[in-house]
Amino acid sequence: MLKIILFSLLSVMTLKAQNTVKDTVTVKNDTVQNLKFNYKQLIIPGVLIGYGLIGLESDQLKGFNSQIHNEVKEDIDKRITIDDFSQYAPAVSVYALNGLGVQGKNTLKDRTIILGTSYVIMTATILALKSITKVERPDGSSNNSFPSGHTATAFAGAEFLYQEYKDKSIWYGIAGYAIATGTGVFRMVNDRHWLTDVAAGAGIGIMSTKIAYWVSPYVTKKIFGEKEKNVSSVITPFYNGKQIGFGFAMTF
Repeated sequence: MLKIILFSLLSVMTLKAQNTVKDTVTVKNDTVQNLKFNYKQLIIPGVLIGYGLIGLESDQLKGFNSQIHNEVKEDIDKRITIDDFSQYAPAVSVYALNGLGVQGKNTLKDRTIILGTSYVIMTATILALKSITKVERPDGSSNNSFPSGHTATAFAGAEFLYQEYKDKSIWYGIAGYAIATGTGVFRMVNDRHWLTDVAAGAGIGIMSTKIAYWVSPYVTKKIFGEKEKNVSSVITPFYNGKQIGFGFAMTF
């Protein structure tokens, strides 16, 4: 359990360290603008990914993986499937909070583009590494253990929640990272991943969301054009004595 506590503390330290680096994404009128890359924000996710990659060949880290595996599996006989749902909780929380009137940093369109971009980067990275590394899962069910996709999804969402609400309260980010950490722990408890899988997944998730924020203005411009278009639509019912229906008109 000591190792689980240390892993949890590492996640909190990740959030604290990010909070000390000035954010380089400036928001104007609820839209992401003035993108500027800051390498310092890649240090912690880079360390997590590096730890996971080194663990692929390091006998010492492989032994540590086995030690952690034995500790987290002690006195636990059945699988707890909460991690299948908790991986999405941080990202969903952003939309839930906005629905409850707690406005985040960006508009619905902008934050959806950011999250979608993050998921594309994350998924491509995860699938590529799984196909290349072919690490056997702790339960022996398959050879696609490295890195943990569930953990990557959870930490991508946690970073998304943190970025959207850090100007409101850091506690939103802390809650998101706590859920993400719990997801990673349950992946090990459920005999699905090694510690190195979880660490690398966490780093990939965080980095994917950071990159998504940096490139989102370019993605938005590419998809929607240089200027925002004013789009309006009207839905009108009609009845001609025999038929009933709706008419739809859009101007842009």
